Amino acid sequence: MSTPVRVRRALTALVLSASLVAGATACGSGGDARGQREEVSPAAVAELAALTAAEPAAAEEDELAAASPAPSTEAEKQKFAKTRFVANAGLAAGATYQWIIKPYRAGKFKKGAKGRTFALVKAGLAGAFAYNRLKAAADNAKGDPLLSKAMGPLTAGIDSLKGLGSKLRSGKAGDADIDAFQNVINGVKDAGKSAGAPVTDTVPKASQLGG
Repeated sequence: MSTPVRVRRALTALVLSASLVAGATACGSGGDARGQREEVSPAAVAELAALTAAEPAAAEEDELAAASPAPSTEAEKQKFAKTRFVANAGLAAGATYQWIIKPYRAGKFKKGAKGRTFALVKAGLAGAFAYNRLKAAADNAKGDPLLSKAMGPLTAGIDSLKGLGSKLRSGKAGDADIDAFQNVINGVKDAGKSAGAPVTDTVPKASQLGG
């Protein structure tokens, strides 16, 4: 990827992140002055930037992979399908744990919790990102018979996550919603393992903004 494209992506991510921070502070106040005084650490801004850039970057990887010369043999096709599945499922799992499950267990989403507003914004972005990457992983799985069979029963569960990103961001997600994410991620990991495509959590990093 050329330098101008990398720079443009980074700048876009940072601008969007700044907008999210400003909007989240205003929305998170709820008439409470404390919401307007919520401090934003450099780490929080970096995470927001990474999350904002994560989906466009992942989608671009999908496009580049699709544009590459098609594998010629069935074995190569299945290997390619597994590689893309592992990459997308890993990103979904990493984002889900880092910005949804982990902060929820730590009580970051509870009213009055320090940094709650930005934790919810990150959770919302992570929810939408995880859903998109899981859909991509399910599509990748179709290229391998074992993966396709293992992922089949998980389709409905993945589809059920579609609107949970917005629910997380608004602070309305509860135990059942968090469990839904965790159960789907665990199911996808089990499916990958059973088909010889083990999934490892991959958390999008701020350092990846440059491509």
